[in-house]
Amino acid sequence: MIGQVFARPEFQWVERRRVLAWLARQWQNLIDWLNRQAGQHPIGFDIGLAIVVVALVFLMVHIGYVVWRIVRPGVRSPDGKAAPGSAAILDAAGHLAIAAQLARGGRYPEALGHRFLALVLELDQRKALRFHASKTPAEYVWEARLTDRGRATLADLVAQLYRHLFAAVPCDAGEYEMFGAAAQELVRGHYVVPA
Repeated sequence: MIGQVFARPEFQWVERRRVLAWLARQWQNLIDWLNRQAGQHPIGFDIGLAIVVVALVFLMVHIGYVVWRIVRPGVRSPDGKAAPGSAAILDAAGHLAIAAQLARGGRYPEALGHRFLALVLELDQRKALRFHASKTPAEYVWEARLTDRGRATLADLVAQLYRHLFAAVPCDAGEYEMFGAAAQELVRGHYVVPA
């Protein structure tokens, strides 16, 4: 009986550490230390405080700039073309033009990526799927409203895209042309299932 009484929490003499109490003590210790420094070294304290304020302002401006760069829309030059190095949003024709330019330069794997984006945007216009920049090519195969043959063609194109872009299997002009022809047939053929 007496053992049960002394086992209660109010009879435990070991001090328990509470995280919030510890943090509050540390905060108070910091405030006390800053007050002592301000009293003992007023000029040094003012200089140190000014340096900290400037660093915080610089940090906030930098964070704001980075956020602005991330969320701003694509930048265009005065003639309406995408500015170099910008992440401008292009339509299917824009991606086809970039793909053709890359193919002329012999950069076929990169050209395949833009040719695939053009295909997805064209299928989006025909309401066969919904384009979103965060989707992977394989996700489009599962969501596409296409006939079985159309879905198989899209799956083959995705496999070819993955093989050349991610597995680094070399791609030549013939394979790029076959990819483009299959994509063109998928868009122009009667593979889209009506909604």
